[in-house]
Amino acid sequence: MSRSTCKVLYVSGEISPFVRVSALADFMASFPQAMEEAGCEARIMMPKYGTINDRKFRLHDVLRLSDIEVRSKEKTDLLHVKVTALPSSKIQTYFLYNEKYFKRNGLFADTRQGGDVKNSLERLVFFNLGILETLQRLGWKPDIIHCHDWYAGLVPVLLKTLYADCEFFRDVRTVLTIHNAYRQGIYPLKGFRKMLPDDVVDMLHVDHEDANLLMTAMEHSDALTTTSPAYAEKIMAGDDLAFGLQDVLAGRKKELAGIRNGLEVKQWNPSADKLIKRRFDAGRLEEKEENKTFLLEDSGLQPDDAAPLIGAVLNFERFQGADLLMEALDAVMKLDVRLVISATGDKKAIARLKEMAAGYSEKMAVHPEFTDVLYHQLMASSDMLLIPAEVESCGMMQFYAMCYGAVPVMYDAGGNASTVEEITGDGTGSAFVFHEYTADALAAKLAEAVDVYHDRQRWQELVTADMQRDLSWETSAQKYREIYEGILEGEE
Repeated sequence: MSRSTCKVLYVSGEISPFVRVSALADFMASFPQAMEEAGCEARIMMPKYGTINDRKFRLHDVLRLSDIEVRSKEKTDLLHVKVTALPSSKIQTYFLYNEKYFKRNGLFADTRQGGDVKNSLERLVFFNLGILETLQRLGWKPDIIHCHDWYAGLVPVLLKTLYADCEFFRDVRTVLTIHNAYRQGIYPLKGFRKMLPDDVVDMLHVDHEDANLLMTAMEHSDALTTTSPAYAEKIMAGDDLAFGLQDVLAGRKKELAGIRNGLEVKQWNPSADKLIKRRFDAGRLEEKEENKTFLLEDSGLQPDDAAPLIGAVLNFERFQGADLLMEALDAVMKLDVRLVISATGDKKAIARLKEMAAGYSEKMAVHPEFTDVLYHQLMASSDMLLIPAEVESCGMMQFYAMCYGAVPVMYDAGGNASTVEEITGDGTGSAFVFHEYTADALAAKLAEAVDVYHDRQRWQELVTADMQRDLSWETSAQKYREIYEGILEGEE
C-alpha cells in the first residue's frame, strides 16, 4: 500500500477548540494533522453538541448530507451533518446532529460519570450508527476508522454485524486509542437490547448487566494503542491506573502499542502564535514578560517581577486534580506567587473556587471559562504551569507549557511523567514532578519551583532548554502509520 492511499477517519467525543473536557480534545486538535503530514488522508467526525457555536467555528450545512436515515431497532431518526475545517488545517471535520439528541448542551454521560444515562445511551447509539451511515452518503471510504476512547466503541462491533455484508465497508479496519482508562462508557445492557439487534448486543462486553463500550472496542478493534509506553505497561500489568482493563488486555498484549503524544507546531508556536499578546522565542524572553504583564493586568492582578506567575487549566471532573489544588490553596498562597486559573466543569465547584480566590484577590484570579485565546495566552504568560491531574496516560499540556517557556509542575499521573525529565538538585531536567498525590506534596513542589525561579540564571537556562526540546509528532506519527499499514497489509 502506498503512503498516499491511506485514508483515515478519526472519531472522538471531544476536539479542541470545539469542545474540551480532557487532554483527548488537545490530542485530537493536532493528531489528525500530524497524520496527514505522515502521508494519510484524514477526516474527522464528532457529535454536534448544543454548546458548539456554529458561527464562531464557521460550521455550515451540507445539502447532500441532510436527512440521512439512521435506523435503530425501534425507530428511524434523521441525521444532519455540518462541516468545517479543523483550525490551522484543511482537514474536513463533520459534526453529526439531530435536534432531539444534541440540541441540549450536555456531553455524553454514563453510569460511572452520572448524568442523564438514558438520554446519553440513545444519543450514543444514534452517533455510532450515524458515523457509518454518513460515510456511505458521503461516498468517502476510509481504510481505517480510528476511534478515540469509548465514544465510538460500537463501531468495531457494528462493522462485524449490522454492516458485515455491506460492500462499502469491505476491508475497512479499526484502531482504538485508549486515552482515559477510567472513562469506559458503561450503560445498562437492557437499553442496548431495546435499540440494537441481538447479534450486536451479543458482542458487547458485559459485566453485571452493564455493557462496557471501552472494553467492547478493545475486544473487537484490529489494533490498540495508548498515548505513552509507560501507560501501556501500567495498564497491562494491572496497575491501579488500569481500572480493570488488564483483564481484557491479557489476551491482546501483542496488539497494544504505547506511543507518546506530540506537539503540532503550526498550532503551538510562540514565535508565530496569533492568539497571544506578544510573540516571542527562546532568544526573546523579554517579550514573554510582556505577555505575563498583560495577563496579570487583564485578570485584575498587579504585576510583580519577583513573583512567578503560576498558570493552571482546571476541569472539575474526577481525576483532573482541581480538588487537590483547592485543598492545597492556602499553602500555595503563602508563597510569593501569582496564580491565574482557567476553570471549567461543575459550576458549583467553580463557584467555591471563586469564593476561595476572593480571599486572595491580590494574588489569584479565576477565569470561569475555557477559550482557545485564554489557553494560548496562559501558556505564553505563565512562568510555570501547574498540572495536578491524578490520572493521565500522557497528556498534552506539559508539551504546550515547555514550548511556551512555562516550566511544568506536575503529578506523576501514569504516563505523563515519562514524557519529561524531572528537575533535580543538579539543575537539569524539564519539569518539577511530585510523586505523592497530596496537598502537601503539591505545595512543597511549587515551593521548590519558586526557589529555583529566584535563581534567575538557572531559571532562564531551564526555560530556554524546554523551549528548544523536540516535542514534535514526527516520530510518533510514523509509528501510528506503521500500525495502519500493518493491519491493512495483514488482510491483503
